[in-house]
Amino acid sequence: MKTEVFVSLRPTFRRFTRLLAALLMAAAVAMPVTATTTANAAAAQGPCDIYAAGGTPCETAHSTTRALFASYNGPLYQVQRSSDGAYQNIGLLAPGGVANAAQQDAFCAGTSCTITKIYDQTANHNDLPISWGGYWHGPGPNGADIGANATALPLTIGGHKAYGVKGTQGVGYRVDNAKGVPTGSQPEGVYMVTSSTYVDQWCCFDYGSGENSHTDTGNATMNAIEWGTACWFGGCTGSGPWVEADLENGMYSSNTGPNQANYTGVNFPFVTAMEKNNGTTNFTLKYANANSGGLTTGWSGPLPNGYSPMKTDSSILLGTGGDNSNSGVGEFFEGAVTAGFPSDATENAVQANLTAAGYSFDGGTGGSSSTGPLHAVGAGKCLDDPNGSTTGGTQQQIYDCNGQPNQTWTRTSAGQLTLSLGGQTLCLDANGQGTTPGTKAIIWPCNGQANQQWTFNSNGTITSAPSGLCLDVTGASTANGAPAELWTCNGGSNQQWRLG
Repeated sequence: MKTEVFVSLRPTFRRFTRLLAALLMAAAVAMPVTATTTANAAAAQGPCDIYAAGGTPCETAHSTTRALFASYNGPLYQVQRSSDGAYQNIGLLAPGGVANAAQQDAFCAGTSCTITKIYDQTANHNDLPISWGGYWHGPGPNGADIGANATALPLTIGGHKAYGVKGTQGVGYRVDNAKGVPTGSQPEGVYMVTSSTYVDQWCCFDYGSGENSHTDTGNATMNAIEWGTACWFGGCTGSGPWVEADLENGMYSSNTGPNQANYTGVNFPFVTAMEKNNGTTNFTLKYANANSGGLTTGWSGPLPNGYSPMKTDSSILLGTGGDNSNSGVGEFFEGAVTAGFPSDATENAVQANLTAAGYSFDGGTGGSSSTGPLHAVGAGKCLDDPNGSTTGGTQQQIYDCNGQPNQTWTRTSAGQLTLSLGGQTLCLDANGQGTTPGTKAIIWPCNGQANQQWTFNSNGTITSAPSGLCLDVTGASTANGAPAELWTCNGGSNQQWRLG
């Protein structure tokens, strides 16, 4: 197994573009930060415009959901359908805008599709095809990795339907000898938007720089973001998931490995993950809710012993480790690798752009699956009917996700959440038509009453129609068997859910 870390640098950039970008950045910093100006800024520029304005331009930029430059008008990704092997590029609704998911839906109708390539939006054309494999073989032909199911991760962005990349075990994308990216000890930055709803503790769900050989070539030869619950060196605080740095032969939350006491985990439907590395004296990890708020620093300090200077190679990877370690899982919506060491001001501006983008699993016009597991985001588990009980009044709980019928919920057009068990259809129900905090969330035969109607909200909460109270994991527990109830909405991760 192996581990990797992030990338960020660019050797050359046209003077005129850099000067213009710098003026734009200065104007953006000078303006007061309000909801209105943030929204306008997001419409006028993308994350890579912001990085360029800060003097740390994107050398690769990948997304299946939107343009990362205001001027970009090319394809986002490529899909292949299984029925006839044909390919289709998926583009944008408008220049600088969001994905045209209707293209994919029309092309893949009546069959399945795989994401076969994610296009680089920079002039470097560092497109990510499916990886050919490596030291650790993938499940594809001749040990190659496989592509993600193109329809497995529906969402909305800015109110429009789009699809993310759901990286199951064996899914991996990679371009070797990438043009323009930082190498050796050159400073580098990496960001991606991911999610807390689908993670594991294995190596490695990475995005960033790795080895062109797809083998472990020693400490400091990678610089990538690793996302998951891996505690590589032991002594970790909390249950994760964490934004870590895969620098090869170690997933680092600090220069010694274990994370700091206040870095217990990052639990949001959409997560901003950032890493930067100056190549000799510092690497920094940051994270945030990609829907609101600012960045938090998980670590900023010296590189681990034996990792200075860095010896980063020029392969750009997504979904696996540097040696193709492919047991990690995760979700990817957008990301970039930059040249140089991004400033805090630049990263703050990028975070503001992300929160204005409007990522959501809202269950609306294609936002989430109508049938599937109901993920408890904060716990990384699923809403579960204990032992598949069909007895009315059974309080629901959270438990390790297992794909069984007692965890397979259907959201109906009437706003119900139903289970099909033992030939019966049972509804999630606010016990006794309760409207007070502490009301148990139970199953009951469906009866059409308001206490069996649930509202999916764009912030990831699910509220009971009569009371407006949030579906809640009692005590913010992450343990198997923790009961579900209604409680006053408070923004906690134990009140965030995702269907599908």
